[in-house]
Amino acid sequence: MFRNILVPTDGSALSRKSIRQAVQFAKEQRARVTGLHVVPPYRPDYREEFSVRNFVSPQEYALKARALARKHLKVIESAAAAAGVPCETHHTASSFPYDEIVRIAKNRKCDLIYMASHGRRGISRLLLGSETSKVLSHTRLPVIVCR
Repeated sequence: MFRNILVPTDGSALSRKSIRQAVQFAKEQRARVTGLHVVPPYRPDYREEFSVRNFVSPQEYALKARALARKHLKVIESAAAAAGVPCETHHTASSFPYDEIVRIAKNRKCDLIYMASHGRRGISRLLLGSETSKVLSHTRLPVIVCR
């Protein structure tokens, strides 16, 4: 039924749980997995009154962001390889992860999004938002939510 499943990850324990479930589901469906990690865009850190001590150059930030993305995406690649599921991974930078999740799902012709939800409720959800809720409200694709 499903042929290409998008699996976004933020590197959390809940995302790792979602990855395991998504890869198993993909294996059962004979589908492929498309992994995604979204990092925040570069912003100089001005919290320390313009302290040089905490400054990270755009190039250094890009290297660190790429390394972090590789680390998180390696979890998806390893799970897929162990299950014999075809896999490709991508990382991108955005202030709006939900938007990138929806965009990549469309561009990579995914027919399902399988993602974790931290289950925030009440004021924390209002203040922090929920990427999962935003994905659900901005895509027409089916979404499986792991908690």
